[in-house]
Amino acid sequence: MVTVSVIKADTGGYVGHSAVHPDSIKIAEERLAKAQQDGLLLDFHVGKVGDDLALILTHNGGVDQEEIHRLAWETFEATTALAKKLKLYGAGQDLLSDAFSGNIKGMGPGIAEFTIEERKSEPILIFLADKTEPGAWNLPLFKMFADPFNTPGLVIDPSMHDGFDFEVLDLIEHRKARFSTPEEMYDLLLFIGAPDRYVIKNVYRKGGNESVAVTSTQRLNLMAGRYVGKDDPVLIVRCQSGLPAVGEALEPFGFPHLVAGWMRGSHFGPLMPVSFNEDTPSRFDGPPRVVCYGFQLCNGKLVGPRDMFADPSFQTAREQAMQIADYMRRMGPFEPHRLPLDAMEYTTMPQVMERIKDRFEPVE
Repeated sequence: MVTVSVIKADTGGYVGHSAVHPDSIKIAEERLAKAQQDGLLLDFHVGKVGDDLALILTHNGGVDQEEIHRLAWETFEATTALAKKLKLYGAGQDLLSDAFSGNIKGMGPGIAEFTIEERKSEPILIFLADKTEPGAWNLPLFKMFADPFNTPGLVIDPSMHDGFDFEVLDLIEHRKARFSTPEEMYDLLLFIGAPDRYVIKNVYRKGGNESVAVTSTQRLNLMAGRYVGKDDPVLIVRCQSGLPAVGEALEPFGFPHLVAGWMRGSHFGPLMPVSFNEDTPSRFDGPPRVVCYGFQLCNGKLVGPRDMFADPSFQTAREQAMQIADYMRRMGPFEPHRLPLDAMEYTTMPQVMERIKDRFEPVE
């Protein structure tokens, strides 16, 4: 058995919210290399998207392993110290505590991890998104594991024909439910169609607890009690041999669907699939974007990564995303470009509302 953990945080933007400073990546690589030498890690890779640093780790410690979470936390503390030294923007903004308390969950960084038994061939895709929230994965995951128009394996592969189970979290009420597809597809869609509240946490093989896809579901603004940035989620997907093929798992991103986030976490915009060298959002601090790191897992080692969106066949999606961005931007501060008021309650807007609340008088 091997555990794959992806832990991601914004510890300081370079410049503004657009990129990760190269020295932050170097610090993370040095610390993780030492942890590998000490036997804590089987392997690692330091990834990035926008201003977020992602630690991609393999180990034998299992999910929620304290030493792994401590390693990630102390690594982010070290990159925060650099960010403060260089006066990078929002230094340490995703670290909501001054001290590690045994588990990184609820402390700011996003985390997705699962423990699996390696198959004869174990291709995994790790998606990193910037300027959006955990619900951004709802539509792609549904298409990967429940939509036969996207994934023909659901129709023609006997090992997939029975479908998959989806675990859905209610981020407001802190509850979860499990839905089986295809028979409960409509029930599932009722909830995941509201991605600001209901998010897919896990996808399982039908009728069991073998995780085949897992997301980060932290809501940074809710944990902090104030707006400190969008959650910039991560997603791990296993592929092939009874699961969606790599191409089927990538296919949903050929459509740049609208997600919440973008500028100040307060606007809808298209999720643009980009290569590693195009992962630095700048226009209106966006548009929101996603990169994909492809690995072959081999005895716990990460063979790769391959830049899965460095493919000209995604160019049409990128062009369409830019056209959508142009269209949405013309609406300025008006909905539906700006988020609806109930969503704006989790941004800095309540501070503005409080200042002018006495302007409103009863209407006779």
